[in-house]
Amino acid sequence: MSRVLIVEDEAHLAKGLQFNLEAEGHSVRLVGDGESALDLLLKKREDFDAVVLDVMLPGKDGFTVAAELRAARHFVPVLMLTARGRPEDVLKGFASGADDYLPKPFELPILLARLQGLLRRREWLREGQAAAAQPASAKQQSHDAEYDVFSFAGRTIDFGKLELRVNGNVIHLTLMEAELLRHLIRNNDRVVSRKSILEEVWGLHEDTDTRAIDNFVVRLRRYIEDDPAQPTHLLTVRGVGYRFIAEPDKG
Repeated sequence: MSRVLIVEDEAHLAKGLQFNLEAEGHSVRLVGDGESALDLLLKKREDFDAVVLDVMLPGKDGFTVAAELRAARHFVPVLMLTARGRPEDVLKGFASGADDYLPKPFELPILLARLQGLLRRREWLREGQAAAAQPASAKQQSHDAEYDVFSFAGRTIDFGKLELRVNGNVIHLTLMEAELLRHLIRNNDRVVSRKSILEEVWGLHEDTDTRAIDNFVVRLRRYIEDDPAQPTHLLTVRGVGYRFIAEPDKG
């Protein structure tokens, strides 16, 4: 059973989400403001598998809550609910550390699909950490433990720890950032379409605003490129998607 924290000040919406998530087998906790959410997650250290976080909250808004969680190195998956998908809200949400977003008003099946995608990826992460702790012989028998750690051009990505190490510095990745990087690395030197990313990283098949992917790529370039404005590792293939190249000089 997954534990989900809903941070939503509209009581009727919060209760409706709680009812439907519990019907899906999740355990749900409700809070109506950002301060209460941070108290549960950072001070009381209550364990949740995902957070559904509204942007418009009394007191600290959703952007601030997400940013404070990430600053405290708390990387619980966050699904942010934004005001009708305003581009400024979406961009600010990703910048603050959200893993995914959903504009209001939303359809319940879409929210459930987005949330399930985050929960599934968190479970994969835990399996990867368990595999990394096994002896080498057991690791060889573990299914698809590829790329637990990946190094290129002086950079090392530890997917189990959600860390990117560059020149002695450690950058902490969100779950979505790590999964997108893993997907691109698996397809090293091949073009990956936005549709493929939506389906294989987000776990979605319905029409979705692909600008969310573009925004993630902008962030990843800041992490892995010497000059994000002139990328050599994470390239845009106009009209299609992206291409990751670990060793550009050999590409």
